[in-house]
Amino acid sequence: MKKLLIAGAALALTMGCNMKNPLLMESSAPFGAPQFDKIENEHYLPAFEAAVAEAKAEIDAIVANEEEPTFENTIEAMEYAGRTLNNVAGIFYAVMEAHTNDTLQEIAEQISPMLTEYSMYVSLNPVLFEKVKAVYEKRNELGLEQDQMTLLEDNYKGFVRGGANLSDEDKELYSKWSEELSLTTLQFSKNVLAATNAYTLHITDEADLAGLPEFVRTMAAETAAEKGLEGWAFTLDAPSYSPFLKYSENRELRKDIWTAYNTRALGGEFDNTEIVKKIIDLRIKIANILGYETYADYALELRMAKDKATVNEFIMNLLEPSMEFAKKDVADVFAYARKNGFEGNRLESWDFSYWSEKYQQAEYSLSAEELKPYFQLESCIDAVFGLATRLYGISFTELNNVPVYHEDVKVYEVKDVDGSHLALFYADFFPRASKRGGAWMTSFRDQSIRDGVEYRPFITIVCNFTKPTADAPALITHDELTTFLHEFGHALHGIFAEGRYPSLTGTSVSRDFVELPSQIMENWAFEPEYLNSFAKHYQTGEPIPAELIEKIVAAKNYLAGYAQVRQLHYGYLDMAWHSLTELPSEGTVEFESKVLAPYAVMPAVEGAAFSGSFSHIFSGGYSAGYYSYKWAEVLEADAFSLFKEQGIFNTEVAASFRKNILSKGGTEDEAVIYRNFRGHDPQPEALMEKLGLTK
Repeated sequence: MKKLLIAGAALALTMGCNMKNPLLMESSAPFGAPQFDKIENEHYLPAFEAAVAEAKAEIDAIVANEEEPTFENTIEAMEYAGRTLNNVAGIFYAVMEAHTNDTLQEIAEQISPMLTEYSMYVSLNPVLFEKVKAVYEKRNELGLEQDQMTLLEDNYKGFVRGGANLSDEDKELYSKWSEELSLTTLQFSKNVLAATNAYTLHITDEADLAGLPEFVRTMAAETAAEKGLEGWAFTLDAPSYSPFLKYSENRELRKDIWTAYNTRALGGEFDNTEIVKKIIDLRIKIANILGYETYADYALELRMAKDKATVNEFIMNLLEPSMEFAKKDVADVFAYARKNGFEGNRLESWDFSYWSEKYQQAEYSLSAEELKPYFQLESCIDAVFGLATRLYGISFTELNNVPVYHEDVKVYEVKDVDGSHLALFYADFFPRASKRGGAWMTSFRDQSIRDGVEYRPFITIVCNFTKPTADAPALITHDELTTFLHEFGHALHGIFAEGRYPSLTGTSVSRDFVELPSQIMENWAFEPEYLNSFAKHYQTGEPIPAELIEKIVAAKNYLAGYAQVRQLHYGYLDMAWHSLTELPSEGTVEFESKVLAPYAVMPAVEGAAFSGSFSHIFSGGYSAGYYSYKWAEVLEADAFSLFKEQGIFNTEVAASFRKNILSKGGTEDEAVIYRNFRGHDPQPEALMEKLGLTK
């Protein structure tokens, strides 16, 4: 223990020059929140350098300890090593995704090799591995608790999967390829964002706005003004792109924007076609050198599914019976279009959103435009928080004294039913050029306990919802409400985290389990009792009419077959890329076309593909894991059926879900965790029945 203290003292001296860096200082903000009012771009690189040095010193102290390796002086000590580095990285990467700039992207490229080298410094350290192995071999004699045993097993597997058993020569190759992969995935993301921002559909003739609702026109006019343009401007951000495809009567302009979106980063200045193949090539090499045939074999080993065969069987068991429903959905929309003026021989992809929206209105008299006035964002925020209060007894109080990284961000303190502090919750709702598309949850700090002190988490969700305009507050679509509930479910998983070890708490679970807490929340968006509690017209205050709610519920499974097949396409393509044993002879676009052709329900468009911008699997952590969304849908359909049986606001079911799912983290096998809540294994039939895809 003496050497640990000496190392810490030496490190304190070396870090003295960094003590004015707000990323390294103890925060003076409430609850120790990140000091975004003090953090500047120039603070990040020095903070990473100091934090890596600190983390290495902590690892060195464990290695140098001459005492017999124990769970406490090896496994637990490793869990807390690099704490400063984790905090700095948590802040940096969250900001880079939500409010990036050229400088942050350059810093990301500089620190990527540094972080990869640190990872290798730990995982390829032979002395450290021997200490871990010594503890692991005595694991059944140590009287460890469940979370301690899981932490030990995870550490041992992590070393083996991280190359600890490789020869020195192979360790060098593994390190080189890992660093190269890290930089290449960064470039992939950079290209997607740049390609997205590079496109603008600029309209100056008002006739070209035919069919677009007023809220879409207003938003487009404001976008044009922001860009210094006359008229109206549409971008590839979802709140702009999606309504244009859905409502525009101008087929050629629909084709223009659809093509731009679906050929992003395929050729041109921000080309990802070769980068995709480079990422796959590096992943194959890494998997092979670690003893796996494919990257999918490597990635799936620690997930609920365990192997390729299980995932492929799972996908096909959903895909094949869904195909006839998907084809019928497309045929029904086409038939409706032909009856209502469409003269083509077939629907193209840029036609489908437009005519399916028309058909939905005809079948259910339901449109997004009609619903939006009842979903003012501020009311939805209160309603989503109110749902958590009703289920779990927790409360949310907005804080104005916590620094934020952008003026749009709101911060709330979350308190438990007994009034104790649970977490800080940050919400960032609106699109901007510095934010990537989509919606996600992350954290600036995870929950943990160290030296008897508990550190509660800082959780954030980031979305791209319709912005307020000069004439109206932020009004979101019902789809956006569903997205809000989804990301909030992830947030609850982080907020309710309990445990000692940050690598096992909150959302630190298998990739194919992590979507359960988020996807189950989407169900409430279709429950009349819930919608009636808050959906009111933003101008008149009138409650949403009962017939509109009936239409929302009736339309819930509209195009369910088409939507299911589309989602399964993503998972199927992901598995195809990551099950390769060598690079395909075809190009990126051609490979995707070949893979998906047998299960296509819409005509192929030459040159279009989503591999070039498929960030989830090429830069976002879902490689060989995109099937997880459907896997988790099965879990949530089965889990929500208990709420349906006992009551959608049943606090006893909610308490069980919190205790057995949300608070449990990854402390034991997720199959066991699920059975402890539901009493049985998940039933796939629950999903097909929920979607109405049964004969």
